[in-house]
Amino acid sequence: METVHNPLHMKLFVPVLLLLSLSLCIIAGAGAAPDPRNNATDHTIASNLEANNTSAWMNNAEDFDFATRGFIAADDPLIIPSDLPNITAWNLEAFRFLNNGTGSDTINPLLYRQARLNNIHGLFCVTENIYQVRGYDLSVMSLVRGDTGWIVIDPLGSVEPARAAMALVNRTLGTYPVRAVVYSHPHADHYQGVKGVTTDAAVASGAVQIIAPEHFMEHALSENVYVGTAMQRRASYQYGLRLPRDEKGLVDNGIGKYSSTGTASLIAPTMNITHTGQAVTIDGVRMEFQLAENTEAPVEMNIWFPDRDALFMAENCIGSLHNVLTLRGAQVRDPLAWSASLDEARRLYGDRAGLVFSAHNWPRYGNDRVVALLENQRDMYKYINDQTLNLINKGYTMDEISSMIELPESL
Repeated sequence: METVHNPLHMKLFVPVLLLLSLSLCIIAGAGAAPDPRNNATDHTIASNLEANNTSAWMNNAEDFDFATRGFIAADDPLIIPSDLPNITAWNLEAFRFLNNGTGSDTINPLLYRQARLNNIHGLFCVTENIYQVRGYDLSVMSLVRGDTGWIVIDPLGSVEPARAAMALVNRTLGTYPVRAVVYSHPHADHYQGVKGVTTDAAVASGAVQIIAPEHFMEHALSENVYVGTAMQRRASYQYGLRLPRDEKGLVDNGIGKYSSTGTASLIAPTMNITHTGQAVTIDGVRMEFQLAENTEAPVEMNIWFPDRDALFMAENCIGSLHNVLTLRGAQVRDPLAWSASLDEARRLYGDRAGLVFSAHNWPRYGNDRVVALLENQRDMYKYINDQTLNLINKGYTMDEISSMIELPESL
């Protein structure tokens, strides 16, 4: 076990994050001025009709089966107030317009499909002793039941949604102590809710371990403090936080609905994961970690649960295609390293995994679906990397390349 002491970082980090969170809440709550927005043009309608003919997606009900499987309970309506005055930390009720099943000609039908899947929310049993709370933030909170308590993986992006998710778990499955919290990577939507599930005192006493990839604090600081103000400002545009929630405004963010606007928190890791194959047992739960560096985040880790044949792929393998260069300005991702990491996961765990779950979207069940997901996403990032290099060497500019690359039908 390796203990991390960052008193200076902690003194700087949490107050700055709280200020950033407050600023983002003010932006999100300001609302947009009345806008005479246009209806869909004939070109848009024709394009959407073409997308609607994509049978591989539109006629495939499997994702809806996976997204609803194991449902236990939910808060309904799901509106979570912030601890800050006059602010709502999370409002899924605003997206109820997506549940009519008919869509709108102003929404791309594939986006509409993804948005409906991400509207499915609540507490779900993934497999024996593994649960998820989905639809309570942009990210997903996973929980593993140990001998005496919970291991919480990625405690959402702000305190209030994390607290609400934990309250749902406690009143539905019984109240048990949190024994460990895992941060899969240093993006804010995966750790800033930590004080909604545990406390500084519990961690300081040794009752709760905070597990993260090595160099977590370094990268959390570099992204969320050093350029935090710029990143939050740009994120408000990327995620559409100021848009009205309707068929001409914010529909979905792909990996989830939108980023919650509650209170930010952080507790420094007490245990570092330093290498692939590192085995850790907490409260009787055996975990084997795969360190996935230079992938969706500079440091990230996947988790193999050998006693459940379950593979947690963090944010490296989810239900959508990630940006390689984010609009908010996060560190540029390396699609070649990302592809190699997915290939390693396929080789290490693919033949053994009966299901895969992640820090966004819904699980996949069945070994064939696990293998297909790992291989398709591996090939997708490799294809983007290779075709970009091919077109660069032929003299095309980045704007030209972005409009030229199309994934093959197999992907």
